[in-house]
Amino acid sequence: MRADGTFTVKTFVPTELKPEPTVSTGLPVGVATMEKHFEGEISGRSATLFTAAFDQTTGVGTYVAMESFEGSLSGREGCFNFVHSATTTGEDRTAEFFTIVPTSGTGELAGIFGAGGLAVDADGTHRIWFDYQLG
Repeated sequence: MRADGTFTVKTFVPTELKPEPTVSTGLPVGVATMEKHFEGEISGRSATLFTAAFDQTTGVGTYVAMESFEGSLSGREGCFNFVHSATTTGEDRTAEFFTIVPTSGTGELAGIFGAGGLAVDADGTHRIWFDYQLG
C-alpha cells in the first residue's frame, strides 16, 4: 500500500547536546527536536530527534532523523516510528535512507513495515510517502 502527504515543520529546537568525547571535524554536529504536522493520506503529527553534520552557508551535509508518528495512513489510525537520512551537496539529495521501524506500530497500524521517502518541491512544499504493509 502507498500513502502520500505533505508536511510542515511546526517547531525546530536546537539542543546543547554534545557528543563525548569531543572530536573536531570539518563540519559541526548538531542535535535538535522537531514537531511536524502532516496532511493528505498521511495525517497527524510527529516528534522528531534530528542530528546533522551540516554547513548552513554551503548547504552541504548529512542528517539522520528518528520520528515518532501519531495519526493515520489512508484512514488507519495508530502510531509508529520511522527513520530517514540523506546527504546533500547543496544542489541534490543522495544516499537517501527511509524505513519504518519494525514492530513499532500500534492501533490499526500494528504490524506496519516498509519504506518511504521525502522530497522538497521547488516552491518549498515538503512531500512524504510511505510504501507499507500491515503484517
